[in-house]
Amino acid sequence: MQAVILAGGLGTRLGPLTRKVPKPMVPVAGVPYLEHQLRLLAHQSFRDVLLLTGYLGEQIESCFGNGARLGMRLRYARETQPQGTGGALRDARRHLAETFLLLYGDSLLPIQYAAAARRLRDSAALGAIVVYRDPSGETAVRPNVALDRGGLVTRYDKTAAPGDALEYVEAGVSCFRREVLDLLPAAGPASFEQCVFPRLIARRQLAALPTPQRFYDIGTPERLQAIEEYLLAPSQPSEPSERDITHEQPFYR
Repeated sequence: MQAVILAGGLGTRLGPLTRKVPKPMVPVAGVPYLEHQLRLLAHQSFRDVLLLTGYLGEQIESCFGNGARLGMRLRYARETQPQGTGGALRDARRHLAETFLLLYGDSLLPIQYAAAARRLRDSAALGAIVVYRDPSGETAVRPNVALDRGGLVTRYDKTAAPGDALEYVEAGVSCFRREVLDLLPAAGPASFEQCVFPRLIARRQLAALPTPQRFYDIGTPERLQAIEEYLLAPSQPSEPSERDITHEQPFYR
């Protein structure tokens, strides 16, 4: 399966760290953050990866090239003007496979990505998102997803107030059929989440895959420190069960 990484963010909340480098190239545990994502994909035999770049995207292309040193094929689609997550995907449509895994270039969820693909394949949905229940607030991200008993998303709202009947957090990994791009405006900047998710939810075509594995991101200096501590911690052996198939320890350390 093809993996697509949204890697065009500005990273303004990281202050001076992103004035001269794009957000995915911020150093984390000794290498550019994006390298951790790519190693994780390579470990799981993802060989076809499309990077959607923007701000200072030439640095990403120069660093990783065609992906040969990581054992994968990397391709790039760079926007000249910010188009948002939806606009970036829409404008790269000709490069997208019929079904693709979608990752954000500033977050890391160490799970078996094939589980998300199976969730989509086994449903009648056009998309499947991985979600994490975070009652202790360890990710510092407010819950933004509600599910029904069948595992379909019934609500997605990043602006919801605390205690607003949302139990899960979108965890930064999803899988979609390419036809969802038809739900985006034909031109101009667009948010994939704001344009596509509500329409899929209304049609009962957005499935969810809950995972017990927390996600990490580099959105703020504090979160950057948390992911670095995680990546530098000694690995612990883990044997995933069928019941807990999405959970596994870091794959490449």
